[in-house]
Amino acid sequence: MEIGKRIKGLRSDKGWNQEEFAEKVFVSRQTVSSWENDKSYPDIKSLLLMSELFGITLDELVKGDIQVMKKEISSESIRKFRILSNIFAFGFIFAMLIFYPLYHFAGNMGFLIWILYMIPVICLSLYIEKLKKTNDMVTYKEIVAFCDGKELDKEAQTQEKAKRPYQQILLAIGSAGLTLAVILIEKLILG
Repeated sequence: MEIGKRIKGLRSDKGWNQEEFAEKVFVSRQTVSSWENDKSYPDIKSLLLMSELFGITLDELVKGDIQVMKKEISSESIRKFRILSNIFAFGFIFAMLIFYPLYHFAGNMGFLIWILYMIPVICLSLYIEKLKKTNDMVTYKEIVAFCDGKELDKEAQTQEKAKRPYQQILLAIGSAGLTLAVILIEKLILG
């Protein structure tokens, strides 16, 4: 974070040592040292007080940090999306593979087990859809750009938005077709 360097620079510009500055912000010298060495982050009350003492806006005080925080949030969102997408993909493939064997060997009880298994898989898919909507990504190209930490240009965004209505329908039909094909293959194998 940039805030530690920023505080140290502004404090030095005013000619205050850490002890003097700590008194003005109503914290300990150790707390100031911790801020300046990026071991902790000031609370909002301290940030407001510092902006007043330094004669700058809160935005100017934390400006560099806002960009760093946006990058951290974005990279955390990307990491979370990738992990959840992989879990969902595994869960969906596993669901396709176990449906017929469960039903074949356990009858209605197997079907009930499969339904119970599908509940968290469906909930996860809904959560992933919410993440996609939050980050305005629907098409494959938008998802790939998001996972790479990039944004599409305006023209590419317009093209991708035009694809959205029919891509979801095709995805649903494709998933249903793939599931049906796997079930039919399993039925032929298991008899």
